[in-house]
Amino acid sequence: MNRAGIDVGSTTVKLVVLNEKNDLLFSRYERHFSDVKAATIKVLNEVIAELGDQTVSIAITGSGGMGLSDVAAIPFVQEVIAATTTVEKLIPQTDVVIELGGEDAKMTFFGDSLEQRMNGTCAGGTGAFIDQMAELLKTDANGVNELAKGYETIYPIASRCGVFAKTDVQPLINEGARKEDIAASIFQAVVNQTIAGLASGRKIIGNIAFLGGPLFFMSELRQRFIETLNITPDHVVFPENPQLFVAMGAAFDDNQVTLTLLQIIHNLENNSSDRLVPKKTLDVLFKDEAELSEWRERHNEASAQYADIATASGPTFLGIDAGSTTSKVILIDTEGRILFQHYGNNEGQPLENIIKILKEVYRQLPDDAFIARSCVTGYGEQLIKAALRVDYGEVETVAHFKAANYFNPGVDFILDIGGQDMKAMSVQDGALSSIQLNEACSSGCGSFIETFAKSLKYDVKDFAQVALLAKHPVDLGSKCTVFMNSKVKQVQKEGATVADISAGLSYSVIKNALYKVIKVKRPEDLGQKIVVQGGTFYNEAVLRAFELVSEREVVRPSIAGLMGAYGCALISQEKYEDEMALVAEAPAVLA
Repeated sequence: MNRAGIDVGSTTVKLVVLNEKNDLLFSRYERHFSDVKAATIKVLNEVIAELGDQTVSIAITGSGGMGLSDVAAIPFVQEVIAATTTVEKLIPQTDVVIELGGEDAKMTFFGDSLEQRMNGTCAGGTGAFIDQMAELLKTDANGVNELAKGYETIYPIASRCGVFAKTDVQPLINEGARKEDIAASIFQAVVNQTIAGLASGRKIIGNIAFLGGPLFFMSELRQRFIETLNITPDHVVFPENPQLFVAMGAAFDDNQVTLTLLQIIHNLENNSSDRLVPKKTLDVLFKDEAELSEWRERHNEASAQYADIATASGPTFLGIDAGSTTSKVILIDTEGRILFQHYGNNEGQPLENIIKILKEVYRQLPDDAFIARSCVTGYGEQLIKAALRVDYGEVETVAHFKAANYFNPGVDFILDIGGQDMKAMSVQDGALSSIQLNEACSSGCGSFIETFAKSLKYDVKDFAQVALLAKHPVDLGSKCTVFMNSKVKQVQKEGATVADISAGLSYSVIKNALYKVIKVKRPEDLGQKIVVQGGTFYNEAVLRAFELVSEREVVRPSIAGLMGAYGCALISQEKYEDEMALVAEAPAVLA
C-alpha cells in the first residue's frame, strides 16, 4: 500500500505519495491563498487524475493542518517530528537544519539532544517577507533571485519586519541603486535575521541542510547563507525535494489511517465539524444585498459635480496636492464643478509629474477659458509653488477642511486616512480646533490592507468587495502589520475565509484610528457632522466599519482621495472672488 503525507503550511499545501520502497510517486507544492480546504481538495483531485482513486495510509502535518485533520478524519503529526523523521531517514549526516517557509523560520540542531528554534510573531526573514520586498522591485520572488545573480554591492536592510525594510529599500530605489544589488541585499537581510534571531549565539557548524520552499526555489538565498556562514562545499547538504521534507515526514509516520483518496475529499467537503469556523467574530458589515444597496444610495448623495472641460469659459481654478508619493490635481469652474482631475503616482519626480499634468490641462482647456488662480498643498508645496509660480500655498489640514465643509457644511469632525498616514481634525465655530496624526505606526492606513490583499494574491478593490457580505468577520484587534500576520495565520487555521479576513482587517483599521490615534472613549466625542476622506475610504468595507464602530452615519465624498486638491481649488476660487470684489469697490473708495 502506498503512503501519503499532507503538509499544510502558512502559505502552501504540500502533498506526497510514496510507494513501499519510499520512491516518490506524486508530489504537489501549491499556494493556498488562505483557503486551505479548497487547496487540499484540489491537490487530492490531481493525485486521483494521475494515479487513480487508491487506498493510502495517510497523515497530515503543518501549522495549518490541525483543524483540517479533524475535518478530514486524518491523524495529525507535529511538524517538528515530521521534519526530523525525514532528516534522520534521508540525510542522517545532518548537524543543523535551516528551514524557511512562507511565514515560518526554523533552525534545528541535531546531536546528543535535539533542539529546535523558530520565529515567533514576526514574519521578517521568511518567504512572505521576500514577497513583500519583491513587490517594491515590481517582480516576484523568482525575479528577485534572478536579479541577485548579478549583484555587486550589499546594502544594509532591516529584516525585522517588512515595514522597516520598506523604509530602507524605497530610498535605494529612488536613488537609482541597481536592482541586482537591492535583490541580493534583501536576501542578506533574511540571512542576518535568521542567524541572529534563531541561532542566538549558538555556533552553526558541521553539515548544514537547507530545507523549505524559499531555500529550494531561490539559489541566491542559499548562496547568501553559505557565504555568510562560510560553509565549505562538502558541508552543504541540499537534498532532493527539500521543500517536501515535512510532508514526507507525515508519510513516514507510524500513526497513519487508511482511507481512499475520494473518502478524504468526501470528508473535507461534507464534515460539519465546527473546527473550521472562526471562534471570535464581529458583526457582519451587511446582512444582505438589499441593505448594501440602500447604504450605497445614501453615500452617493455626496457626489462631486462635473462639467465638460471643452465647454468651459472664463475663469477656472486650479488645486494641486503634491504628496510624497502621489500627485492630485483638480480644475473647477465658478460653480465648483470639476472640469479636470488627476490622481496618480509621481514616480519619485513630483515636479516633473505636475508639469506633465498641467500641460494636459492646458491642452484640453478652450481658448476662451483661463486659470484665474491656483493653490498648492502637501509634501511638495514649497517646491511646486516656487518652481511653477503657483499663486497660493496652503497647509494640508486647512485644504482638507475647506473641501470637507463644502460637502458637509458645518462639519465638526474630519478623519482622513491615506496610504501610510492618518489625520483626525476637530472643528469648533468654523475653525480647526485640534489635529491628531499617526506617528510611527501605519497599521490603520491603506497600505496595511493593501499588504494583506497582495499577500493573498487579491487586487485591493476585489479584496474590499468580498468583505462586504462576509458571514464571519474575524476579530483581529488593532495591532501592527507584523503581529497581525500571526493573528491572520491563526484564524486561517480556524477556517476563516478571505472574506472574513478582509472584513476583520477593515474593522482593525477603524479601531486603530479611533482607539490608538484619536483615543476616543465615547462615540459622542466624535461630533455629529462627520466627514471621512482619503483614498482608504474608497474601500466600502472600511467605510461601513467606521459607521458601525462609531455608531454614526458619516459623509464620504465621491472624491475622497482628492479632497486636498479640491480644497485648494475652492481656496483659489474664494481668493479670486475676494480680490475681484476689492477691485470692484476700489472706484467707490477713491470717489
